[in-house]
Amino acid sequence: MSHNLATIETHEVGARPRRLCVHRKGATRALPPGHPDLPDELAGTGQPTPIPGTMGAASYVLAGVPRSPAFHSTCHSAGRTRSRHAATRATSGHALLAELESRGIAVRGTSWKGLAEEAPTAYKEVTAVVEASQGAGLCRKVAKLVPLGVVKG
Repeated sequence: MSHNLATIETHEVGARPRRLCVHRKGATRALPPGHPDLPDELAGTGQPTPIPGTMGAASYVLAGVPRSPAFHSTCHSAGRTRSRHAATRATSGHALLAELESRGIAVRGTSWKGLAEEAPTAYKEVTAVVEASQGAGLCRKVAKLVPLGVVKG
């Protein structure tokens, strides 16, 4: 799902429909059930919206909800707590690989630095972010997924 783009959309503002340019920066679209832009097979459930966790944490599938207060937008991931540079200073790619593999998670990466940049400790806890998004009325949880493998290019 894209999380940095602007689209022209129609939303109700001040009790009337308005054409708006909606810029989602760090957010992704999550259309509710019955939205006219959904294909027929999703009309009853809403748009499935994958929310990736980290290499070692769960990911989620969310769906849009009616009357979302944010122009049918929700979180796109947990979000970083550390820059890539800070993550590589705090984490060894070798140690991260060993830790994930010890938990039964297969890991494939093109470099040790690339693995370290994406260390789970460089991100917020995705479950808390998803719970906050659902609590704010932006989405609903559909499924929780556990990591079996990681590919970092």
